[in-house]
Amino acid sequence: MGMGARTRQVDLFALVALLALSAVVTVASGVATVNSVRDWYPTLAKPPFNPPNWVFGPVWTVLYIAMAVAAWRVWKQRDHAKVTGPLGLYAGQMALNFAWSLFFFGAHQIAAALIDILALSLVLAATIIGFLRRDRIAGALMAPYLAWVSFAALLNFAIWRLN
Repeated sequence: MGMGARTRQVDLFALVALLALSAVVTVASGVATVNSVRDWYPTLAKPPFNPPNWVFGPVWTVLYIAMAVAAWRVWKQRDHAKVTGPLGLYAGQMALNFAWSLFFFGAHQIAAALIDILALSLVLAATIIGFLRRDRIAGALMAPYLAWVSFAALLNFAIWRLN
């Protein structure tokens, strides 16, 4: 097997691993939230701009795939640029993303979830900057995620104020 074929295999494995990481976070978040989405969340007062529940699944699916592809594109730059910092930020924002589900839906701690999502927004913005410096497409793939997280932060704030 030539070096080019080996590199392609490693790159493909990395993409699959990053997609799997996104799937694990998605499933773990779903397990942490499923009962609260059904039983607790409907009892909360929500602002008029709260989307219907069916919107969240498709949006998160697309965002998680885009995030994994973005991280993969940065990871592929490992021979030409320092990628440890941006990928470390990526891991940090994934952890904060998961923690938000635990705070909001798992523990019903709306204020703690708000603090978490504000931290997530900052780490995500830093991740995007780091990604843009290594691969413009990777940074662009993360932009819709920041827009969604910003909207989610506003929604979290409104729910906190109403409840």
